[in-house]
Amino acid sequence: MSAPRTPTEDNVTDVVRWAAFSCVLVPVVLLWYGTSLAGAAGTAFGLAAVTAACRLLLRQSERGAARLKAGEQFGPTPRRRGRHHRTGTGAHRGGRHTGGNTPVG
Repeated sequence: MSAPRTPTEDNVTDVVRWAAFSCVLVPVVLLWYGTSLAGAAGTAFGLAAVTAACRLLLRQSERGAARLKAGEQFGPTPRRRGRHHRTGTGAHRGGRHTGGNTPVG
């Protein structure tokens, strides 16, 4: 027996089921209207590839949302600044540096 599914998992499962159904239905309709067998098979493979990619992205999104929700239970994370989490001003923050190119003399 498996664990009870959340409503989000049910929605994803429904979407994947409808996509799989259309992967079968669309080539049948194409054959009915006179498309070649190769064309209908190519369409079926294309739809199956798109369905698999969408399923993968939906599952990945679910995992990310679950991680985000789990992180909210422990409070907000501190905000980090900059590319390497440095704060303050320094020579590596861009902008012009005055006086660096004048000759000593």
